[in-house]
Amino acid sequence: MRGTYKAGILAEKIYTARKSMKITQEVLAEKLGITPQSVSRWENGQSRPDVDMLPRIAAFFGVTIDALFGYQAENLKIANYEEKHKKITPQWTFATSQLAREVLGFMPPIGQKNILEIGCGDGQEAVFFARNGYVVSALGASEVSITKGKALAEEIGVDVNFFRADILNYKIEKNFDVIYSSGVMQYVPPKDRPRVFKMLQSQTKVGGLNALSVFVDKSFIELSPYWEKNEYLYNSAELFSYYGRDWKFEMMQEIYFRNDGEEKPHDHCVDIMIARKISE
Repeated sequence: MRGTYKAGILAEKIYTARKSMKITQEVLAEKLGITPQSVSRWENGQSRPDVDMLPRIAAFFGVTIDALFGYQAENLKIANYEEKHKKITPQWTFATSQLAREVLGFMPPIGQKNILEIGCGDGQEAVFFARNGYVVSALGASEVSITKGKALAEEIGVDVNFFRADILNYKIEKNFDVIYSSGVMQYVPPKDRPRVFKMLQSQTKVGGLNALSVFVDKSFIELSPYWEKNEYLYNSAELFSYYGRDWKFEMMQEIYFRNDGEEKPHDHCVDIMIARKISE
C-alpha cells in the first residue's frame, strides 16, 4: 500500500488544506493527536502519514482520501458545479435575501456572534453577514466560487474565513451562534439527511439559530433546467421534521418564486426555516 503513495502531491494537499483553514502545524497536530514535527515532515515530503491516519486527515479537511492524492474523482464530483459558477453571474433570489435579512433580526450581531455558512456560493451572503458585524466562516464546494468570495470580501474590506469542503464528509469542529444555508442542502441525499441535520444541531450553541432554506418538490413546478443528478428535492415540511422539542421555530414558510437571473428563467418552491436551540 505504501508503494502507491504520491508523496509530493500528498504533501502539497495537506499544506494547502491547512493554509486554507488558517491553522498552524501545531493546531493540526493537536487535532490529529500527533506531533507538529510529523506534520512538518509530511508537508515537506520527508515522510508520509500511516495508512490508518489517512481517513482522519481526510475527515478533518472535509475531503475524500482520493482527493488527498489528487485523483480525478475529486474533480469529477464537482465538475458541473464548477462549470456552472464559471458561466453564470449569481443573482440574489427573494428566498435567499429574505432569509439573510431575517437572521439579523433574530440574532443581532451584538458581541462576537459567529456564523457558519454552508454552501457559500460566490460569497455574497457571507460578505453581507461580515459587513453587518458577524464573525463568518463560509464553506463551499467549488474552488472557483471560493476564489470569487475571497475577492469580493477583499474588495468590500471584510474578513471571511472561506474554505473548501464537502458537507457530506465535513465534520464541524466548533459551536456556532448561527448555522446558515440557503439553497444548498439539496446536495444532501435523503439517506444522509438525518445524520447531517443532527450534526448541524449538535454544533449550534444553546440560544443559537439554524437558518435554512431547501427546494421543495411540487408536481405543478417543472424541474429547473440547471438541476443536477446529485441534487434531491425535499418533500413539503420535511425540513421542519428534523427539528424536535429542543428547538423553537421562529419562522416557517413555504414560498414560490421565479428565478429570472439566469439564461433560462424557472420557478421554484422553497421551504424557509429559522429555528432556535432552546436546550441541549
